[in-house]
Amino acid sequence: MEDERELAIHPVVQTSVQHNTQAVSNIRNLTASLFGVAAGTLGLESYPGFIFYLVGTLIVSLLLFVFRAEGKPSAYFHRPLGDLWGGEVFGGLSGFVLTWTLFYGLVRA
Repeated sequence: MEDERELAIHPVVQTSVQHNTQAVSNIRNLTASLFGVAAGTLGLESYPGFIFYLVGTLIVSLLLFVFRAEGKPSAYFHRPLGDLWGGEVFGGLSGFVLTWTLFYGLVRA
């Protein structure tokens, strides 16, 4: 009974929010690796490579905002600014650097 009352008061379903956050995390990790492949293939070094990553993640955030959240991120995320725009930016950085250095070494070797 108490669960039904809690859901009536707070209509946010925690499992749905967790699923949405996990989906965004998976998309960010995949695109971070793809950006690393692109940066390594293009032969980017130092700051241009990191700027490439940051611009790419901003584009991915914009696409998630427009197409997945339909312009209303508060309906899908508990903290829209943190989860959609800033979440996992630095978490995907390690995957980006790993694939960036791998493909840079493969192309330049």
